[in-house]
Amino acid sequence: MEKLIRQNMTFAANQYKLLARLTPNDSMPRNFIAKENRSVSSATDWWTSGFFPGSLWYIYEYTQDTAIRAEAERRLVIQEKEKYYTGNHDLGFMIYCSFGNAYRITGKKEYKEVVATAAETLIKRYRPTVRSIQSWGNMKDSIAPVIIDNMMNLELLNWVSDEYREPKYKVIAIDHANTTMKNHFRPDNSSYHVLDYSVATGKVVRKKTAQGYKDESAWSRGQSWGLYGYT
Repeated sequence: MEKLIRQNMTFAANQYKLLARLTPNDSMPRNFIAKENRSVSSATDWWTSGFFPGSLWYIYEYTQDTAIRAEAERRLVIQEKEKYYTGNHDLGFMIYCSFGNAYRITGKKEYKEVVATAAETLIKRYRPTVRSIQSWGNMKDSIAPVIIDNMMNLELLNWVSDEYREPKYKVIAIDHANTTMKNHFRPDNSSYHVLDYSVATGKVVRKKTAQGYKDESAWSRGQSWGLYGYT
């Protein structure tokens, strides 16, 4: 089994080196269109932008390939500005995957500080009347959409609370999780994708989907977001 793991991690390292060469230095890889044999990149404020540097750190952790580490460090430089991003809730994906792994593996204080700044930025989207972090939209809007994916960002808040012994982040994370548990799940424990809340009253005004088959269907990826968030 060890041989198989080593072979696959070596293969992954080579694939990620190729991906790095195909991706502009100011962007992150997003997806590959096989029919066109073309790699598609994204800006660093795209929700999956932290996955590439985060994966590079995982690969480096196993292989100790210094070229992989160097690429991870280069990508962190362009990713760091997103610690101030307030456009949506995706800072867990953007920053915890990338800088969280970087800090875990290297112990560098500057990486830890980036994660802490991201947590402070994320809680600016907390809606006290809703008792949740608003996922999408302008914070001046009267409707606050909250999606099940948001559960994935709570790990960032909990981690920063524990590391800095600052309870406010964990309080908000638990508040959000409790509100989601109360409103997002059906009697069969499948979840809605999107709930629209009234900012004025904190009440749910609509349950719908932006992914999956229809509003009342279970969306498998969203179901896994929720499962991860609660475990």
